[in-house]
Amino acid sequence: MSFNEFPFDRRIRAGISSVRYTTPTPIQQQAIPHVLAGRDVLGIAQTGTGKTAAFILPILQHLLAGPRGHVRALIIAPTRELAEQINQVAIALGKDTGVRTISIYGGVSKRPQLAALRRGVEIVVACPGRLLDHMTAGAIDLSHVEVLVLDEADRMCDMGFLPDIRRIIRRLPVERQTLFFAATMPAEIRALADKILRHPATVQIGAIAPVNTVSHALYPISNERKKALLAALLNRTATGRVLIFTRTKYRARSLAPYLKKQGRRVAALHGDMTQNQRQKAITGFRDGRYDVLVATDIAARGIDVTAISHVINYDVPDTVDAYTHRIGRTGRAHHTGEAFTLVTYADTLMIRSIERVLGTPIERRRLDGFDYGESVPEYQFAQPAAAPRRTSKTYRPRGRLRGRAAKATW
Repeated sequence: MSFNEFPFDRRIRAGISSVRYTTPTPIQQQAIPHVLAGRDVLGIAQTGTGKTAAFILPILQHLLAGPRGHVRALIIAPTRELAEQINQVAIALGKDTGVRTISIYGGVSKRPQLAALRRGVEIVVACPGRLLDHMTAGAIDLSHVEVLVLDEADRMCDMGFLPDIRRIIRRLPVERQTLFFAATMPAEIRALADKILRHPATVQIGAIAPVNTVSHALYPISNERKKALLAALLNRTATGRVLIFTRTKYRARSLAPYLKKQGRRVAALHGDMTQNQRQKAITGFRDGRYDVLVATDIAARGIDVTAISHVINYDVPDTVDAYTHRIGRTGRAHHTGEAFTLVTYADTLMIRSIERVLGTPIERRRLDGFDYGESVPEYQFAQPAAAPRRTSKTYRPRGRLRGRAAKATW
């Protein structure tokens, strides 16, 4: 199938050609016809499968008819990076349509946003907090919204945005099309979807797990030797762009200078940076000015760079969902990628949870020639005897493993 088989206006086809889209991804193939037909859609797909174009293209088609100068499509995203990414996709795909779009988020001046709203826009891509600020000040009129998109709705749940989302929805017209996209479906998100969607078409692509274009490997190590192992991995692995995740802002701030001293072109990305600094880091990484980006989970859903060859979890994430979204930064758009995770003994339970979702053990690897000292027991490199049993329920580890039970997980 090609994009030419969709009944898009020639101006939208021109935008598709300009970004070199040729073959729709599965989520695009299945979701676009429903959105074009005006149906509500519940879309469930892994990160990196093309969800943004799946709703932007039909929205542009819809907005070609009808009045201009009013906010007719509202897209809500959890992070500034994701909001700006969606905005840029909308601009690129709609460059010949005359449809105007703006991104609204905190951390930057309100003045340019207010000026754009006064001039008139048709699409607003917003983070909940700043959008509510404009709504409270009477600076934005949402009474003409015809399409609402909640993108990465599960992440908004994780970040505590659900009360804000409900406040925003109460201010929107009841008669509208609602598109709801997520990679995972926790109970709170399922309840929200049931409440705001009307007879939705459900589109689910694959299992709720990392995409199958990514291979996974674990590198057991002690906390004291993590930095040295990371440097050795980077030196011995043929990589393109590498995205490294840390659990804390402090780790990101300290790890980036360390890698820079190792001769790497590296930038950091974390919540203590201004929006301009964050955007500069992302743009530099996308453009190839930096080969390595060290980031906290703030970047897990806001970076759309198809050339990322490796994701390295310097710290194991706190949840399985976070692992899914981190890994979704590589293996995108039919490319392949590798995911390396540096694991300590304390990460045992989370690794078991991740393996349950993957449905298979993750390979344990030892880096030849690296000096592990005596800090990593030999059993931690052993492969599990059998794949963990996969269940439909969310696995929530309880307690701590001890003795032989802990050793068996390695």
